[in-house]
Amino acid sequence: MSASWADPSRFVRHLHVEESCLDLPYTQEIISRSKLPFSVVCDREDPVGISGQYPGNLTEGKQHLLLSRNRGQFFKPCPGTPEYRCCEYQVLNIGMNCPMDCVYCILQAYLNQPWLSFFVNVEDLFSELDQAFSAEPDRFFRIGTGEFTDSMALDRLTGLSVKLVNYMANQSNGILELKSKSAVIDNLHGLDHRGRTVMAWSLNATSIMRHEELRSASLDERLTAARQCADWGYKLAFHFDPIIDHPGWREGYKETIDRLFDMVPADQIAWISLGGLRYLPALKSIGTSRFPGSTIFYQEFVEGLDNKPRYFRQRRVELYQHIHELLKKRTHDRTCIYFCMESDEVWQSVMGFIPEERGGIPALLDASVQGGW
Repeated sequence: MSASWADPSRFVRHLHVEESCLDLPYTQEIISRSKLPFSVVCDREDPVGISGQYPGNLTEGKQHLLLSRNRGQFFKPCPGTPEYRCCEYQVLNIGMNCPMDCVYCILQAYLNQPWLSFFVNVEDLFSELDQAFSAEPDRFFRIGTGEFTDSMALDRLTGLSVKLVNYMANQSNGILELKSKSAVIDNLHGLDHRGRTVMAWSLNATSIMRHEELRSASLDERLTAARQCADWGYKLAFHFDPIIDHPGWREGYKETIDRLFDMVPADQIAWISLGGLRYLPALKSIGTSRFPGSTIFYQEFVEGLDNKPRYFRQRRVELYQHIHELLKKRTHDRTCIYFCMESDEVWQSVMGFIPEERGGIPALLDASVQGGW
């Protein structure tokens, strides 16, 4: 039996701390909690002890966590593309890279350094959130931390979820989504979240989770964590993204969906997203080099309007229709099923409508978490 990776932070072996961050109380809290050896590095300098060149040293690099200062913006809109429908999600950037190692992970081609980074100047993070909420008090914000890292994979070390959930509990015009492939939830227990945090998991066919999502929690571990969060009163969300065409895909996705609804209360699920495999062009050479046993990049792709290879539209529609039909049989009426970065043509073919006919994707998602729960 393979070892459990319910908590992928176990892969981290060494901390590195920027000199200007060393005396911050939060930094000291993380050092104390982790019980890991640490080294101090000059500001803006690279951690030492990671051999090789990127991306060949990514596996080794993921054992190193740099506690640093975010010198840019913490809070900004999701970098969607105008060619496809975007949900207008707001990204809270808490760090870069992830201890898990998914074959298809876009960060391999987006980043150029192998280590994990976590930003410890959280006072600046909350200051930016305060400013955003104050500047637009009538706007409803959907916020997520899972754009450049996994929201919960390092939470045993950082404890950031406690700070975020407690902060969001006092915001009436926003909701926080914490999305993960881990099963790290202990810090969420007993928090007075007031329904302002949605706990989310990425799901896939079980064969994809086993072979293409290395050092991630199993399906049962993710669903057990989701059910526990539902018992603690959290709303839930699930993301079938990327959906991957592979032998046995119909049975694989049906198995996952059946197990999802057998374990998790449908009336607690706020939304479920669908998105086909798409990637930056540079990712193919990186992925095939790092994971020579994987075949997911050796299929028929077409260059999308966003210049990313993706399955031909007819094939995407076939994949989506099967999964959407399975979901519709078991989802609650309040649950919003939506596409991440898809065209109106695909929406019409699969859902039978285009988002603008119902106020747009943001309105559909907002309605799924506002009132009536």
